Amino acid sequence: MQILFLIWVILGASTASGTPEGCRGLTGEDLKLCEDASDVGTTIGVGLIVAFWVAADFILALTYAIYRLASRQPRA
Repeated sequence: MQILFLIWVILGASTASGTPEGCRGLTGEDLKLCEDASDVGTTIGVGLIVAFWVAADFILALTYAIYRLASRQPRA
């Protein structure tokens, strides 16, 4: 599961390379503003992927802890 999230983060971050299609034809300050806005959107998207990753790890860890507590031997 970890490798899937890592691939997802890499693919999400790689979309920021180059000039976005919506910015083509713009020049000067308009181009810079459009590219900066695209970078902010990519950062937010990657941040959400990382947040999902942390949430999934937390849920898996909690589930494992509950399983270990439920399956341990009772004290004598």
